[in-house]
Amino acid sequence: MFHLTRETIAENEYQALLSSLKAVIPAAKFDNDVVQDTLSLPPYSIYRARYQGQPAAALMISTAQGYNGAIIILTAYSIQEKIIGVRILSHQETPGLGDKIELRKSDWILGFKGLSLADVMANHWGVKRDGGDIDQFTGATITPRAVVSNIKQSAQFFLAHQREIFQ
Repeated sequence: MFHLTRETIAENEYQALLSSLKAVIPAAKFDNDVVQDTLSLPPYSIYRARYQGQPAAALMISTAQGYNGAIIILTAYSIQEKIIGVRILSHQETPGLGDKIELRKSDWILGFKGLSLADVMANHWGVKRDGGDIDQFTGATITPRAVVSNIKQSAQFFLAHQREIFQ
């Protein structure tokens, strides 16, 4: 039975991933098949956006450990070393508290858009409860702390491997 639906399942997975990628980088900013232009540099899965053959952005999928388990995060970085956008692809955080990392629950995740990676590398990059500049939400610190820390780690990785990513 699976062989009858295999192609449909593969196409649905492709479209879901493409939709997630387009949520952080507008389709007008790339002209390649970003889902097929991939690179695995553990612990990251990296999708490369190109425009007219030139690097435009790296979209990195990573995992953070939240309060209730894994948080799968998609972060897009421009070649100008700015955050293009961040989205949460999946999580199991507490409804009404940690789930505010989801765009449909809160616009908190949009606050990273446009930040330069120099901002991310600064000492004040963290949630306010830890002395940083980024708001956590009422009643939840572990979840935003995990997301913020993950974005910083992936930004450090992107800066260290930018040449290899776009080679």
